[in-house]
Amino acid sequence: MSNNHGVDALDVRAASGHAGGCEPFVRVMDAGRPEASLPRIERDARARALLEGYLDAIRRRADALSIWLMGAQWLVALVLATVAAPAAWAGREQSLWWGCLGAGVPLVVAPSLLVWRRPGAVATRHVVALTQVLWSVVFIVLSGGRVEAHFHMFGALALLSFYRDPGVLLTAGGAALLVHGARAAGWPEALSISGGAGWRVMELALWLGVVDVVLVVACRGVSREMWRVAEQQVSLERACERERLDRERAMERSLRELRDTRELAARMEKLAAVGQRTATVSHELRNPLAAARTANAAVARRLRGAEAGGDDARLQRFLDIVERELAVCSNITSELLEFVRERPLVLGPCALRVLVDEVFDLVPGRQGVRVENRVPVGLETPWVDRELLRRMLINLVQNAVESMPAEREGVVEVSAEEGGGRAFHIRVSDNGSGIPDRVLERIFEPLFTTKEHGTGLGLAVVSSTVRQHGGTLRVESSEGKGSVFTISLPRLDASRDVSCNP
Repeated sequence: MSNNHGVDALDVRAASGHAGGCEPFVRVMDAGRPEASLPRIERDARARALLEGYLDAIRRRADALSIWLMGAQWLVALVLATVAAPAAWAGREQSLWWGCLGAGVPLVVAPSLLVWRRPGAVATRHVVALTQVLWSVVFIVLSGGRVEAHFHMFGALALLSFYRDPGVLLTAGGAALLVHGARAAGWPEALSISGGAGWRVMELALWLGVVDVVLVVACRGVSREMWRVAEQQVSLERACERERLDRERAMERSLRELRDTRELAARMEKLAAVGQRTATVSHELRNPLAAARTANAAVARRLRGAEAGGDDARLQRFLDIVERELAVCSNITSELLEFVRERPLVLGPCALRVLVDEVFDLVPGRQGVRVENRVPVGLETPWVDRELLRRMLINLVQNAVESMPAEREGVVEVSAEEGGGRAFHIRVSDNGSGIPDRVLERIFEPLFTTKEHGTGLGLAVVSSTVRQHGGTLRVESSEGKGSVFTISLPRLDASRDVSCNP
């Protein structure tokens, strides 16, 4: 399994999100799903639901309007029956009035109950349509069958078109045609006309059919337009939902980055305080440790000169242990001071191949491990802080040598090349045991180590040195196969604002 871990020593930026004001009408998509993945049937279902909602609201308003209109028609019919009864009803005005009163009760009460109990229902609409046709019949009767009264049916059809339902128009148109057919046939007697005027009834029926068809076509066109509007609203809802989700994710990401930045700042503040105290302690310990090492060396020399002490192997081993552990303590204090006290860069030209040979001479060798210098002889000489770069390479090469399993022949290679963007790339690679996943992300943390006698400061110093040079450090590791540390350094010169060699 291959792992990549990069440390950018230039800067760290946090992104922030924006919040807008576009809220969706209804959620219509799942979080994270792209628009193209939504099945067509889901979009159609949402558009159909919106269209049905529009139509239901329109039909409820049309129901309420129809009830008010029917009540008004009843009052008008009673007035006509009282003051404007035709000659055909001479002497029977009283019965005409009571007939209008009795006919109006079912023609008003029945649709009103349906509108109250089942507003917008299919049955309600068709009952209203039939009732409107029957009111037209009432006015035709009151007028004695005058042609002008038939225009009431045209008005009823226009009113019923408010339902946006072709079925309702077909029901009303069919009922109107039946009424005119019955009149032409002479039934009922109150609506019958003379045979000579039958062609007028047929002409009116024809016009009613034409108007009804036109209104049906118009309703279907309006329905298609409303469907397109519903589809556009679905698209708008999805767009708003995606924007809202994007805003939420951006806000969550910004809050998470802000939280991480605050935690990092708090850790850095603590590390700064610890670093100051560590620098003081390390400085104070260097002198006692140096004195202890000097005293231990003097005791060892004196004991070697004495006859009794020189033959005591245990005493000599203890003295060696004291010397070794004091050396470890001295090394720890030196690395701590080096880590917490970053001195200004001292730039100068540095022959990398010569520097790598020097590093190989300083790193303790190990049986079965071969080190190879693959830096090209003719490589351009970069401007770097030679001492800091030497320490950095010593740490990396020594770690590579120590990572080799005992049963494997190890190879540690150091190479360099000129990279794009005016940069140098230095690589330290090995075929050792590699770095486990759980460790890879923490290898640059100060005081973190997996070695028994390690200090956990070597790679932290390497990272700090790379950052001072304005470069980057990248790690590629495959557990069981080895690791590659790549140092990318920009081309520097003496004009940079640092201390330089004379």
